[in-house]
Amino acid sequence: MAKASDTMLYLDGVSVAFDGFKAINNLSIIVRPAEMLAIIGPNGAGKTTMMDIITGKTRPDSGEVLFDGRTDLTKLDEAAIANLGIGRKFQKPTVFESQTVWDNIEMALKKPRGVFATLFYSASADDVARIDEILDTVRLSARKNDFAANLSHGQKQWLEIGMLLAQDPKLLLVDEPVAGMTDSETVETAKLLKQIATTRSVVVVEHDMSFVRDLGSRVTCLAEGSVLAEGSLGQVSANPVVIERYLGR
Repeated sequence: MAKASDTMLYLDGVSVAFDGFKAINNLSIIVRPAEMLAIIGPNGAGKTTMMDIITGKTRPDSGEVLFDGRTDLTKLDEAAIANLGIGRKFQKPTVFESQTVWDNIEMALKKPRGVFATLFYSASADDVARIDEILDTVRLSARKNDFAANLSHGQKQWLEIGMLLAQDPKLLLVDEPVAGMTDSETVETAKLLKQIATTRSVVVVEHDMSFVRDLGSRVTCLAEGSVLAEGSLGQVSANPVVIERYLGR
């Protein structure tokens, strides 16, 4: 196992039980800086609980959870963890529908949040350049003046990823980003996430195997709260235990 100091996310021996049921069972996972990891596995494998532990929503009963090689996430609350630079994208997009695409990104920028700071805030040249760069990354430059309500489902997902990027996270946790997307949006989302993963760490939880293949990243298959197999998608999907317990269903 790699040294914790070389990692962006380091889970070692993590377990958590709810009413006696072990949702996470001695789970160890590593994500390096500027690396993408795809996590697959059957329903009930512990994927969401793992995300909850990383973001401080759930406290593990045992094990280490370290961020950026040094910070113990088990001692911090959700707000403190978000401020450290961990962004989480849930399955259902939550964007401000009555605001423009541009305004959604601008509101998400990491800025002083006091009443006066907000009242008298106007975008600096740096802010404008940053918003333009994010819109370009999430394929929404041409839609920047449109209301978020008028975007397709896939574009709303991209906008929410853009809002997370505006917070400048070091680690992005993305839950089933392509559920409900068209085929072309799915292909584009893989490209978009690969682009983001050149500068930050990205963990993607996903069921869509052709999308996971497009990501071309390291894959971890979870089952019953622990790691069943790790490697490329080819290696993982050829693993007899994975076939029997997950892919064969």
